Amino acid sequence: MNNKLLRVGTTYIPVANVDISAKWYVNNLGAVLSYQDEEKVILNLADQSFFLVKAAENQNSNFTDSNGNERFSMTFEVDGLDALEELHNFFKGREMHVGNIENRGHVGRNFVFADLDGNKFDVWSELSPNFKEVQNLISK
Repeated sequence: MNNKLLRVGTTYIPVANVDISAKWYVNNLGAVLSYQDEEKVILNLADQSFFLVKAAENQNSNFTDSNGNERFSMTFEVDGLDALEELHNFFKGREMHVGNIENRGHVGRNFVFADLDGNKFDVWSELSPNFKEVQNLISK
């Protein structure tokens, strides 16, 4: 099949205030602002476009799993445990809402953080093999 999905291009994140949220993502996550109006902001982050969209009250991108736990819908990757620990400490130093580094019983370690609207994100200490391969090709 030649018509296959190749990558995720854009992720939409509900926020209460696009201006305040945009500043938070730029200042805390290093996102690059590429467009803004009163209803949405387009950010470039982690080789992807993120649309922060003004949403109805009390909206976020989290969901409840079958065990009743509120979960994130996206995992960011960093290159190794040292990078994970460094980012975790950076986020804590910025007084962001950040959980503990966890061992979830698989390769690597993770932690969860949240933005101003409570949108939760996961960070994993392992790069996906395909991304590593592309990065190695680019660096040669």
